[in-house]
Amino acid sequence: MSERFDAVVVGSGFGGSVVAYRLALAGLRVCVLERGKAYPPGSFSRTPHDLNKNFWDPSEGRYGLFNLWSFNKMSAVVSSGLGGGSLIYANVFIRKDDRWFSDPALGPSGQWPITRAELDPHYDAVERIVGTERYPLSYQTDNKTSAMREAARQLGIPETDGNGDPTKPQWYLPLLAVTFTEPGAPEARPGRVFDPGENLHDMPRETCRKCGECDVGCNYGAKNTMDYTYLTRAKRAGADIRTLSEVTKFAPQQNGGYLVTYIAHDENTKTHPGATAPSGACEILADRLIISAGTLGSTYLLLKMRDLDLLPNLSPALGTRFSGNGDLLMFATRCKDGAGSPRRLDASRAPVITSTFRFPDGEDDGSHARGAYLQDAGYPLLLDYVWELLDKSWFARLMRAAASFIRREFTKDFAPEIDHQIETAIGEGTLSSTSMPLLGMGRDVPDGKMYTKRNPTTGVPWLELDWPVAQSQPYVNAAFAHGDAVTKAMGGSFGKNPMTWLFNDFVTVHPLGGCPMANDPALGVVDKNGEVFGHRGLYVADGSVLPGPVGANPSFTIAAVADHIADQILSLG
Repeated sequence: MSERFDAVVVGSGFGGSVVAYRLALAGLRVCVLERGKAYPPGSFSRTPHDLNKNFWDPSEGRYGLFNLWSFNKMSAVVSSGLGGGSLIYANVFIRKDDRWFSDPALGPSGQWPITRAELDPHYDAVERIVGTERYPLSYQTDNKTSAMREAARQLGIPETDGNGDPTKPQWYLPLLAVTFTEPGAPEARPGRVFDPGENLHDMPRETCRKCGECDVGCNYGAKNTMDYTYLTRAKRAGADIRTLSEVTKFAPQQNGGYLVTYIAHDENTKTHPGATAPSGACEILADRLIISAGTLGSTYLLLKMRDLDLLPNLSPALGTRFSGNGDLLMFATRCKDGAGSPRRLDASRAPVITSTFRFPDGEDDGSHARGAYLQDAGYPLLLDYVWELLDKSWFARLMRAAASFIRREFTKDFAPEIDHQIETAIGEGTLSSTSMPLLGMGRDVPDGKMYTKRNPTTGVPWLELDWPVAQSQPYVNAAFAHGDAVTKAMGGSFGKNPMTWLFNDFVTVHPLGGCPMANDPALGVVDKNGEVFGHRGLYVADGSVLPGPVGANPSFTIAAVADHIADQILSLG
């Protein structure tokens, strides 16, 4: 006999962790199945040797953090680990603009079946549990935040608290799910232990050290990721959390509930797609099944179950309404101040994102614009050296230093100090210290479609995506124009992601849609409460249910929607 749970949650990101905690807290017997590993403080890869193994590819014996997908005109970066996308996101908590729940240009499918007013109590609940702060003044010794603030002033864009006039551009410090201030401290200070180990990892956590490593995993535990917040609470409430447990199929049972099949991965073995681990597949029964495997994972699972005739009568909307949330990568390089001197940005000495511009949407001001956000971006210190390798002068500097050493050898000038030669080779680091990425996101058109093709070798259905660029091109052009204007206001040179510039190829870290919510099964896969049309007790709770872009960073909205779905599950008993 298979184990039976009141609820099985597939995935542990912003959707799954919230639902798991809420159901476990209500006394339900809950099992969380997460395909990836747990990542306690200090376990995130940093060396090239470790990075080579830090990708998700069980067929090659790799059970790492990053899972990269490449489709036609769109690539996506997602996470595989306990805590899901929270492990590699940039911590920004912005609520979806209340006017942006409607997009009349898209007809009936452009109307979200849930409103901002309905979500606000759930935003509040998520914020209380996760914990947020704005980037503290005591941390703003780096200059990228002040450079963005000065750019806003140059452009006549007011600084607000995030609640300024929505018909006008604004700049502000958004809430970040990061701990900067230890409890009871008079001000925020880096590297202070604020959690001695009262979390599911049983490891101490420290306040933010401004290392710029948010998107590759915080080794200090400063990020308030879902493993430290919701999953820790879910475990305390009795949830059974299983890592390296990858769901391969599920099917409704005649007597109710769902039979869930998963692979219990062994890190020391290879597992080919569609095959079982050496120990065989595991099966458990779920009275309620909540799929929260992320936009790509959840959509793929439902498509696969339909292809295998295990889940009949799914909505024809399955796979539709895909959006990249308008994600765009840009660069501001060689920024200068008003006097023409290099403007220090020090992008590697701060959280990945500290501030944001918000540009209005047509729903705000009656224009034809599609709203956008533009944010500063940081990165790990190592990438400063990569920047310097892109500087055309580095080879000349190296040759000058080498020539100096050669002259020293031939002239027999063996003075012990060689500081000048080393300084010449290193240079002043101008390019790296005055440059940074910029991140754009906003209201692209959610007209992408996901579908499956059978692998000719294994016969296993595989995920494909078509995302036509044309409808979103006006948004893309406007977002690049915003980036160009801000860069010029910082005295810099503007650049686009080379892949987008050369090949019109985009990368998203915020894929959304595929199982869109709607009031009508002809338009959506799930209803506004997350339940799959025609399949009682089967829910989807993650970014795949969002019927269009959030515009702002979507994690907060995904978690709030999941909290709303948990309410509905509990109300049905």
